[in-house]
Amino acid sequence: MLIWGFGEGMFFIFQPLYIQQLGASPILIGTILGINGLVMALFQMPAGYLSDKIGRRPMIRFSFIAGAVATFVMALAPSLALFVVGLLFYGLTSSVMAPLNTYIQGARGKWSVGRALSFVSAAYQLGGVLGPLVGGVIGENISLRSVYFFSGFVFVLSAIIVLFARKQSFSEMTSLASDGHLLQNKRYLGMLVVILFVMFAVTLPQSLSANFLQNRRGLSVREIGEIGSIGAVGSVMIMLIFGHLHAGGAMLVGQVGVLLFTLLLWQGRAPVWYGLGYIFLGGFRLCRAMTVAWVQPVVREHEVGLAFGIVESLNAFAMMIAPIIAGFLYDWQPASIFWMGSVVLILTLSVTAGTVLKKHRPALEVSLMNSDEVREDA
Repeated sequence: MLIWGFGEGMFFIFQPLYIQQLGASPILIGTILGINGLVMALFQMPAGYLSDKIGRRPMIRFSFIAGAVATFVMALAPSLALFVVGLLFYGLTSSVMAPLNTYIQGARGKWSVGRALSFVSAAYQLGGVLGPLVGGVIGENISLRSVYFFSGFVFVLSAIIVLFARKQSFSEMTSLASDGHLLQNKRYLGMLVVILFVMFAVTLPQSLSANFLQNRRGLSVREIGEIGSIGAVGSVMIMLIFGHLHAGGAMLVGQVGVLLFTLLLWQGRAPVWYGLGYIFLGGFRLCRAMTVAWVQPVVREHEVGLAFGIVESLNAFAMMIAPIIAGFLYDWQPASIFWMGSVVLILTLSVTAGTVLKKHRPALEVSLMNSDEVREDA
């Protein structure tokens, strides 16, 4: 994941810019990214289901190898249409998330699920520190298209390494509590609704932020790459510092971080403010990692893969809708992706806080009752 993060970091932040170079308008850019999100959403549940049935390792291997192939397809594409084919194929490989997260939670030892997932995600982000810098240099001195070739070779190395992951038996999985079948589990279903709105909120303001920085703030490709690397450092710091928190509390921290990112890019007038904003964008990664950690305690052992797959489907669905809406907002008024994003984030923060407090209210009441009894005894 460290090496994969480096490879993906090389092109990810520049992807809207390259699609723009291929002749797409802001609305079309948002639509393409949205369709990619749809592909990501459609394959998460089948991948999670298959990971429960045939094992996590085969699914992980397939996704890493397919991701490398898809990147070369994007690099070799002579037109926007063929590039989109490669992009959608790459989006399909995101189905690795459910099997990978299930594998991690089964191999975590004494670590909490949230800490294990956030640590692996931090490794990915650490690889992404150097990626945007290298991608920015290549993009500015050679071409943005060349970035995809370099990324493809990096992905091949990552795919070779992951082939050595050992087989994981179902007996290694930790037993989990549940109150019924997955689709009858009211706690799980309620969490899904909150997760969908949260992931939409943390995705919306960042969808076309690179285009905003280049077209409205006049930053070069190299400068955007440097800011992206700063953001990756921030993501590593946020994941390692807050990854030990309870999942619900960590999701609140993550949303606050994205809100700060939104405000700084909206009101900032110098690269230093944009760099600071991208540091706080690490809250997006924290939220995404914690979505599966949040639902894990209420899911039965043999349904973990499917449960994680559904969560990742919602994450991808949010990433499908948000860029489309961001494209229309940007076409109407570029800065609207930030002030509208701020409003949505404030709403989801309120909902998440209410859900977290409701979930922990019984424990809080017991704690208060015990405190009263101690005072009475004294």
